[in-house]
This record gives sequence, structure tokens and C-alpha cells, in this order.
Amino acid sequence: MQTLAKNANALLMFLLELGVLASVAYWGFTLGSNRGVKLLAGIGGPALFIAAWALFGAGGGANAVIPLTGPARAALEIIWFGGGALALYAAGLRTPAFGFLALFIVNAVLRLLWNEV
Repeated sequence: MQTLAKNANALLMFLLELGVLASVAYWGFTLGSNRGVKLLAGIGGPALFIAAWALFGAGGGANAVIPLTGPARAALEIIWFGGGALALYAAGLRTPAFGFLALFIVNAVLRLLWNEV
């Protein structure tokens, strides 16, 4: 049963990662009234997040160019997932932002309890 819970939590982590990209894209496309700014932020924002994740966090650090562990990994995740929640909040989606943040916290606590970080 615990294996099923761990797999479900890993799936949640993956969906949260995708959620960060969708949140940042949504924020970017709702930014300002200038179409160029919207395109730049809506495409460039997620691209920057992808670059940071690939550089430091991919595959739990195993596939990252510069793998982070310990407090540095925790800081990366807080910035990454917090950035997704902040993007939702900045786009005016306050309830989804808090829900997203709550899901991340639950996911992180479970990974800590199961020594998966």
C-alpha cells in the first residue's frame, strides 16, 4: 500500500512541475495589454523556468547539469513551486494559488517522511 502512495506522490510531483509551467505561462499571457509583452512573458517565463529546472533540478537532481542536494535543493524547490503559486496569485487566481501551494507542501512533507529527497 505504501508503494502505491509513494507512486501517487511521485505523480503529484510531476503534475505540480507541469503546473508550474502552465501557471507561469498563464501569468505571462495575462500580463499587460501589449501583445508583444504577453508573448514574451507567456513563452519566455516558462522557458526560463525550464532552463533552471534542467540545470539544477531535473530527475530529482540525478539528470541535472549541476545537481543540488540538501538545503540548496530545498531552496530550489521552494523557489520553483513557490514561483508557480506566485504566478497564479499575480494573475488574480488567488484560490488556485493557495491550493497549488498546499499541494506542494503536502508533496514535500511526504517526500521528507519517506526519505525521497
